Amino acid sequence: MSNDTQRPTDAGESGEQTTDSTDGFDSMLPGVRRRDFMKAGAAAGGLSGLAGCTSLLSEDDVQGTASASGVDNSVPPGEHDEYYAILSGGQAGDVRVYGLPSMRELIRIPVFNRDASRGYGFDDESEQMLEDAGGYTWGDTHHPRISQTDGDYDGRFAYVNDKANGRMARIDLTYFETDAIVNIPNQQGTHGACAQLPDTDLIFGVGEFRTPIPNDGTGDLEDPDSYGSVLAAIDPESMNVEWEVLIDGNMDNGDGSKEGRYFFTSAYNTEEAATESGMTRADRDDVKAFDIPRIEAAVEAGNYETINEVPVVDGRKDSPLNQGDDPIVHYIPTPKSPHGVSVTPDNEYVIVSGKLDPTASVIDIDKIDEVDDPADAIVGQPKLGLGPLHTAYDGRGHAYTTLFIDSQVVKWDIEEAVEAENRSESPVIEKIDVHYNPGHLIASESYTENPAGDWLVSLNKLSKDRFLPVGPQHPENDQLIYIGDDEEGMQLVKDSPAQAEPHDASICHKSKINPKEVYDPEDLELSHTAEGESSMERVGDDRVEIEMYSTRNHYGFQEMVVREGDEVEMQVTNVETTSDMLHSVAIPNHDVHMRVAPQETRKATFTADEPGVYWIYCAHFCSALHLEMRSRLIVKPEE
Repeated sequence: MSNDTQRPTDAGESGEQTTDSTDGFDSMLPGVRRRDFMKAGAAAGGLSGLAGCTSLLSEDDVQGTASASGVDNSVPPGEHDEYYAILSGGQAGDVRVYGLPSMRELIRIPVFNRDASRGYGFDDESEQMLEDAGGYTWGDTHHPRISQTDGDYDGRFAYVNDKANGRMARIDLTYFETDAIVNIPNQQGTHGACAQLPDTDLIFGVGEFRTPIPNDGTGDLEDPDSYGSVLAAIDPESMNVEWEVLIDGNMDNGDGSKEGRYFFTSAYNTEEAATESGMTRADRDDVKAFDIPRIEAAVEAGNYETINEVPVVDGRKDSPLNQGDDPIVHYIPTPKSPHGVSVTPDNEYVIVSGKLDPTASVIDIDKIDEVDDPADAIVGQPKLGLGPLHTAYDGRGHAYTTLFIDSQVVKWDIEEAVEAENRSESPVIEKIDVHYNPGHLIASESYTENPAGDWLVSLNKLSKDRFLPVGPQHPENDQLIYIGDDEEGMQLVKDSPAQAEPHDASICHKSKINPKEVYDPEDLELSHTAEGESSMERVGDDRVEIEMYSTRNHYGFQEMVVREGDEVEMQVTNVETTSDMLHSVAIPNHDVHMRVAPQETRKATFTADEPGVYWIYCAHFCSALHLEMRSRLIVKPEE
């Protein structure tokens, strides 16, 4: 399918030239095919597709590439990027880490997936963590968010959701590895991992799918009216679910106000139906504003029902806790099926994108608890384009919103949107084509109180002709856009293919994240084995416990002899002190792989169930004698 079919124009109201599915746009530029125009034009920056173009290229100009923007994002060999970008990995179940502005992928952090390259899910600790969190074999990561202190990234942790299985995970940014996962009770489809700010006092898991609560088969399974979805509040240190709030309808995305009072979610399916036709009968949905202090007061007062060992507060519209002047949840009506929701850096507004409506709704946070009619808290509704989904900020009063159908990012003035009439296009400053159908976007440090305002990444769902063909499943496309020059406008700088299907991201300056290059043994639960101190002990009739070290060229034991049927617990310490000097323990035919970083200790337990000789080897090339770095596991047959 050509992307031409993805971009109808909003004709009829403004009198703009329309585009049909074959040649409407091409007719605007005789001699220049539309796709070629988009390739070169977007690279030059400042283009807006069918609305508000800032420049048109001649046929002779249609030869450029991304470098035609004139913005240098190169990072020479040996030099470091300015930013860490932490991006979701989608159905891969991991998190990707880029360096910005180079867009070089630095590492992938396994979260809900096993990863042999990291030994994740193969050593006892991570395997048990995944098992305790449900034992699922995959996850769907969407929204990585970095912890904050005083409204700024503190570089301690990142949190990310699992939409597939209703889980939340924490990533320790000291070592860039997942260290905790919680399986959220009473929730299916956790869509969002957002913090209570300014100090990350809570992490919120936004429950999307409505189910019976408890979902144990005791209720009416076929009646959607008996279903519900919950917002879950998670302690960021213990990763325990502290409380939940039951609401009407489905929830989608979420974001927290900067001073800690409100948490906002977009929502859909006010009809509380179970089919597409049923979910789209009404013409309005809502944004939910959770008043966190009031909810916590209700929990403290015992105004909840304990379901699956979690206090669940009733936040539905007809709940007694929502009657009177102090509701715990405000339901703010918006156009149908709003999607992305985000709070402005100054905490004055929360902006929700229309998705099915060409507008975004600007909600005055201070008015939410003052107005009699919740709709009166909406103080602006600019017309942005077709398919507005998500919004980011530059700290200069501008918002940037993805337009899924128009395949564009639109830059607009927030205060102008408040001052203008509703559905006005006057707040729109500029649009730029992206390739194609963008979902999320993120600007550098956009979720903090002080965005950097220089780089923006558009995470596009389709790439089509942007890369070499690799079969029917095309890569997606993360595109780097420079937004630091308001006079020159947005400038597309780089395409970066991504494995499907990424969603959200966070961008943090490198000065705020300080990872350790060598493990501190005090950070590990396992005992540290020093060089020369390996031990092997039989415990009972059928268990062997091994502790050994590894260093360049050899393991602590040249051979280990066990009996058929023994349970073997093998603990290995990498005694290297040089950074980046990894070793591993790979055991053929036993599904064992431990990757062990300098000064790290890992443990794996397995059954030696087949007699024979098994060569243990290091799967990380570490020295000139790497191939000779071996040990024998000898499994003697039962006598």
